[in-house]
Amino acid sequence: MYLKTIEEGGLVMSDKISVIIRSRNEARWIGHTIQSVLDFLNKPEIIIVDNHSTDETANIIRYFKQDPLLNDKKNKQYTDIKIYKIDDYTPGKALNIGVKKAKNPYVIIISAHCVLKKIKLTKHLKDLKKHVCVFGNNIPKWNGKKITKRYIWSHFVNKEVVNMYSDMEKRYFIHNSIAIYDRKYLSKNPFDEYLQGKEDRYWANNIIKKRKSFLYDPTLEVDHHYTEKGNTWKGMG
Repeated sequence: MYLKTIEEGGLVMSDKISVIIRSRNEARWIGHTIQSVLDFLNKPEIIIVDNHSTDETANIIRYFKQDPLLNDKKNKQYTDIKIYKIDDYTPGKALNIGVKKAKNPYVIIISAHCVLKKIKLTKHLKDLKKHVCVFGNNIPKWNGKKITKRYIWSHFVNKEVVNMYSDMEKRYFIHNSIAIYDRKYLSKNPFDEYLQGKEDRYWANNIIKKRKSFLYDPTLEVDHHYTEKGNTWKGMG
């Protein structure tokens, strides 16, 4: 399938990208997440898999869905935004639902408290011809300010790394806060739905066993805002 992208000043125009966001009470940041996707990608399919949020998350998503510029198929800014509810949530199950619902050949996974800052989509899709995943840099933030890259955040260096290995965790390392996959490959090699967390790391180790490779590329980057539970700040995400 032919994919056409045009990159000018950071804007990527593409109608072959599906963006998957999993959420649970992410009202503080999900609007910023969606807007950052729209700032860089033109006409993406946005799929939100929500774990029965009880805050304003659904209303914020609805605001974007009802925006006349985004909702009009005749408008060049038209964006297909869909929301699905999930029962018996696990991270892997939520992402697998998103992949099954996606209609486009490539999927971008971004956390609902991450804000996209950099992307070179043409380069990343070219890299996906060699690697099964490209994941990006995380800038940890608290109350809008950068915080020291401790614990897992020390993995996010300023150079490309093939098959990143974590000496800290003693296993291969991918982080689904921002990652790009080929949808067909991910459909055939889904995330483990029984894990309560770190489905990305287990997936990385499984694909290494299959003699595949993945790439860390810092030209793909998000600001990662830590949540009330403090997992990002503690480096436990």
